[in-house]
Order: sequence, then structure tokens, then C-alpha cells
Amino acid sequence: MEKSINRVELRGHVGFDPRISSLEDGLRVMRLSLATNEAYKNRKGEWQEETVWHNIVAWTGRNMPDFSSIKKGSTLSVTGRIKPVNYQTKAGVERQTYEIVASTIKHHQPATIE
Repeated sequence: MEKSINRVELRGHVGFDPRISSLEDGLRVMRLSLATNEAYKNRKGEWQEETVWHNIVAWTGRNMPDFSSIKKGSTLSVTGRIKPVNYQTKAGVERQTYEIVASTIKHHQPATIE
């Protein structure tokens, strides 16, 4: 039997200031939205750009930056796995979405001009 793989690698920009919560055991969890962009040519040969938004969740620990340093517009590289999340709408309809559970986040600081 072949070993299965659930691994995601993303590099993009944070869409809003992350929501950071403290848990009872002293850990902190961060939730954010990360935008990735892809450029391609359509059938007419015109360049198009597509933005995809990804829901990211991360816990404090190894391979994580200081959560308070991440703001809207920050550039991040995220490695993790896809996890399905089930929820119910206000109308009572069952839905499913996906989030990326981060195992590593690298915060890319903007270059400074001297």
C-alpha cells in the first residue's frame, strides 16, 4: 500500500489582521486568511489574474513566528495540511469548507531601503 500525502505549500499575503486567541493550556491559536494569485492567459491570449483565499489556522510552537508580528498585507509562506470543516448555516443547512492547518509559517519581512 502506498503512503498517502496531505501537504500544502502556499506563499501569499494576509487579507486581514489575524484573530489570535489564548487557550486554557497557555497555547495560542491564530486564524487568518491568505491570498494567493495566479496569472494565466485566457483563450483570447489575454493575461488574467485569479486570486484564491485560503483559511489558515496555526498554534504557537516550533516553526511559528511571533503571531503579533503578522498583520494585514504581511507576506507568509505556509506549509501544512488540508482539513475539512463541517458547519451548519443559520438556516440549518449542513456545509463543508476546508482550512489549512499550518505546521510551519515563515514571515517574510519587507526589504528596507537605506
